[in-house]
Amino acid sequence: MSDRFDCKNCHESLYGRKYIQVEDNPHCIPCYDHLYANTCQECKEIITHNSKELFYNDRYYHEHCFRCVRCTRSLADEPFTSQDDALVCSECYSNEFSSKCVVCDKKVMPGSKMLEYSGSTWHEDCFVCHGCEKPIGAEAFIPAENNYYCVPCYEGRLAPRCSHCNKALTKGGVTYRDEVWHKECFVCTGCKTTLAGQPFTSEGENPYCVKCFSSLYAKKCAGCNTAITGFGDGKYISFEERQWHQPCFKCSRCSVSLVGSGFFPDRDQILCTDCNNDD
Repeated sequence: MSDRFDCKNCHESLYGRKYIQVEDNPHCIPCYDHLYANTCQECKEIITHNSKELFYNDRYYHEHCFRCVRCTRSLADEPFTSQDDALVCSECYSNEFSSKCVVCDKKVMPGSKMLEYSGSTWHEDCFVCHGCEKPIGAEAFIPAENNYYCVPCYEGRLAPRCSHCNKALTKGGVTYRDEVWHKECFVCTGCKTTLAGQPFTSEGENPYCVKCFSSLYAKKCAGCNTAITGFGDGKYISFEERQWHQPCFKCSRCSVSLVGSGFFPDRDQILCTDCNNDD
């Protein structure tokens, strides 16, 4: 008596029939399709053992079901994209969604190299420097005068020049008396400390830090004998070639503030009305 050779699932004999081996266990074709075949995402039918199966994004398709939702062309050998879980060929997607290159006015196809800036789109090869006309690609660029320049062309043709070193200013900088400076070039005339971001003043055409200006040029307060720089609250009183910080302008005897009040000079002193009447 010969050994039995049956389907693992339905136990029917497989002699003279096609079968498929699964983990060393033979299965008849109907059982195999029922147990192991995937369901097509598009038509919801079983993808039988003798059908070509395509797999995309964790989903299975018959080859003839894998097609563009717009034009129904087969996507088996075509570039495509997914739009809200629907498959769309590159041509339909481009016609419906793709931007146009602002230079050549042609569609920027999905997957192609492109650049977007300030609401406009370019093919990578179309985005070129207005100066040397070489593609900028992924390199740094600078917009100027409604055009785009690579850094070397911008520095050589358009960039403002530092008043101190005469080199190009490509970012940041300081403007002083209608001239531009690198931050590191804009320094105190006296001590050469960088003035960018710091309070400073000037004497003639030359900028000074507060310390140098106070030492070299500032008037001295007759009350506290320190420099009147104009910084801080910036207010001071001047009388007969003498100056006071506003808080220092007070009666020499009783120290009451004389700001906005009448006062009387008495040799080197200034007196309030009450102290002057006591005399």
